[in-house]
Amino acid sequence: MLHLPLIEMQLRTRCHAGAAAQVWDEIRRQWVTLTPEEHVRQSLLQYLTQRMAYPKSLIAVERGVSVGHTTLRFDAVVFQRGSVQPWMLIECKAPEVTLSVETLQQLLNYHRELSSCRYWLLSNGRQSFCADCQTPQHIRWLDSLPAYEL
Repeated sequence: MLHLPLIEMQLRTRCHAGAAAQVWDEIRRQWVTLTPEEHVRQSLLQYLTQRMAYPKSLIAVERGVSVGHTTLRFDAVVFQRGSVQPWMLIECKAPEVTLSVETLQQLLNYHRELSSCRYWLLSNGRQSFCADCQTPQHIRWLDSLPAYEL
C-alpha cells in the first residue's frame, strides 16, 4: 500500500442556493463539482503533477480507452510520451468505498483487455495501490509511485 500526502486544492463555492463546492481541475482547466471521488482524483492528479513531475499535457481525465470494439473508461490516464498508448491507468473510488478483492479484480479484468499499459493506480484517498504490469504473467505491487521517465 502506498502512503500519499495530503495536497491543498483550489476550492470555491457559488453564492446561490443549493450550490455545491467546486475544485479547480488543472488538467481539464475548469471548475468541477467536489464529490468525494473527485476529491480523491484531484488529490492524486495534483500529487502526480506537482510532486512527481508527471507532464500535465500527457494526462487525460475521465477518458475512455478503446480496446478492439470495447471502450474502457478510467478516472485518469497518463499517456506515453509521443504515443496514444496509456502508460498508467488511474481508478479512483470515494473514501467510503473499501478497496477489496472485487475492486482489485476490476483492474485485473481491465488488464486482460489492455495489457500494453505498464502501470495501474487504484485509490480511495485512504489507501492507494500501484502495480507494475510490464510482464502480463506477473503483476508486481509497488511500494511507491514510479517516476515518469518516458
